[in-house]
Amino acid sequence: MEFVVYVLFSESKNKFCIGFTSDLRERLIRHNQKSKGFTGGVNDWKVVYTEDYKSKEEAHKRELQIKSWKSRIKIQELIQNRG
Repeated sequence: MEFVVYVLFSESKNKFCIGFTSDLRERLIRHNQKSKGFTGGVNDWKVVYTEDYKSKEEAHKRELQIKSWKSRIKIQELIQNRG
């Protein structure tokens, strides 16, 4: 099974959301269901960045690394410099 580290962006919240999953399509649907929590209340989350990993452990480690930056600028640089 492959895992994807993703960065989502909400125009209305003007915020990024970072996570990882084995099913990005399903995860995006759940983020956009206006539930409670960080991504709740809006349904305009869009995938703006992804990285693929072979193991859950690697993906989780990378998710935590990106979250630890606590820097919008670094996240924007990551998105712009991909590929």
